[in-house]
Amino acid sequence: MKEPIDFYFDFSSPYGYLASHKIEPLAAKYGRGVTWRAMLLGAAFKVSGAAPLPSVPLKGDYSKRDFLRSARFHDVPFRIPDQFPISTLHACRAFYASPKDKQIALAKGLFRAYFVDNVNLAEVDNVLRIAAAVGVKPDLNDQAVKDKTRAEVDAAVARGVFGSPYVIVDGEPFWGMDRFDQLERWLKAPF
Repeated sequence: MKEPIDFYFDFSSPYGYLASHKIEPLAAKYGRGVTWRAMLLGAAFKVSGAAPLPSVPLKGDYSKRDFLRSARFHDVPFRIPDQFPISTLHACRAFYASPKDKQIALAKGLFRAYFVDNVNLAEVDNVLRIAAAVGVKPDLNDQAVKDKTRAEVDAAVARGVFGSPYVIVDGEPFWGMDRFDQLERWLKAPF
């Protein structure tokens, strides 16, 4: 069997959210699995010197328009949350505190809560409520969970992950939802 695709995302990333709807069907089409890997853009921004798109002059206004247009194009329900962007530390910890067989359901639930239902994921009670809805009761203060989250985020940055979504297939990186056409071509026949 072919190696799974590594799918890196931050729960506050609109493009990561859109990609979360597309990555599994795309991978399945080419006989691949997907390893979902939550990360924290803030950690990558510290290394790259980047900033959240909405805070960048000119680019911020454009990006909000593009989020909405891209969601319509991909037929994915979406709204810009009232609190945007936010820290997703609690969501990331909840993801890594969850059993592997619950992580994808939790990730999709968290994304939907934030980008459809306007639930602020920076608030720990909201994250715990969403986790409970998928049958998970993470202890976000457990030092092992904190250590696991830090290790996963550090490993992502060490692999060169600087944005969301960021996909690595067979060692080849693809950054952004707008690279999914290239990703598909690569899955069909690496170039």
